[in-house]
Amino acid sequence: MSDLEKYNYETFESIKHVNDYGQEYWLARELQRVLEYSDYRNFELSIFKAMDACKSSGFEISDHFGEVTEMVTIGSGARRYLKSYQLSRYACYLIVMNGDPRKEIIALGQTYFAIKTRQQELIEDYEALSEDQKRIAIREEMRKHNKSLADAAHMAGVETTLDYAIFQNSGYQGLYGGLNRKDIAVRKGLKPKDDILDHMGSTELAANLFRATQTDEKLRREHIRGKQAANRTHYEVGKKVRQTIKDLGGTMPEDLPTPEKSIKQLEREQRNKLKK
Repeated sequence: MSDLEKYNYETFESIKHVNDYGQEYWLARELQRVLEYSDYRNFELSIFKAMDACKSSGFEISDHFGEVTEMVTIGSGARRYLKSYQLSRYACYLIVMNGDPRKEIIALGQTYFAIKTRQQELIEDYEALSEDQKRIAIREEMRKHNKSLADAAHMAGVETTLDYAIFQNSGYQGLYGGLNRKDIAVRKGLKPKDDILDHMGSTELAANLFRATQTDEKLRREHIRGKQAANRTHYEVGKKVRQTIKDLGGTMPEDLPTPEKSIKQLEREQRNKLKK
């Protein structure tokens, strides 16, 4: 387990509960404190937005957001029951996606719950996933978020293929300490046409997913316009992700090992097994 994975595990998994039926859940007021919201009323706004998103996705709100009372210690030291919610993992994912992305812990939560939710679709026990399964799951998330990121960049003024290549390189340079896509490919010993994302381990992919989701959010939230401004934003977000990894004592992405098999190879092997 990497330092970043350990941090996420201790932060979000430590407040996870399991009911008598073996179903996991989180309590809203505990999640509020972990996500560093001092005012529950402000946090509840994110919950309401998450409920709307849940409904829009075609799911029953009651399946993921259950109203409960939670024992809470108040200012005087006394304890009393207050209104709260029992949240599924999917509900937590929607909440952090509707939270304040300026908070580092929210940004970490967005990556954590996005990956966990996707992986839960593939296997009941996420911790039982192999490294290859994690890579496939996160790579699929990257494909989805890169499409959304491309749309956000286009709205900002990144229009041509060359524009987008420069935009993408800006994010890589921020995250990889100045290295662009070509530099990373050379470092990994890849061919010019190889997609570098297909040759990353799960930890490196997670860092890039973090970069993509946060840049997407920032471009949209701040209504950033102009190619130069979009490139600068992508670079700054990548640099911030790099600093977060450093602060947590993690390994810099360019120093992580390159897996022997590409994602495409793994997916091809997976398809062949299903055919058999």
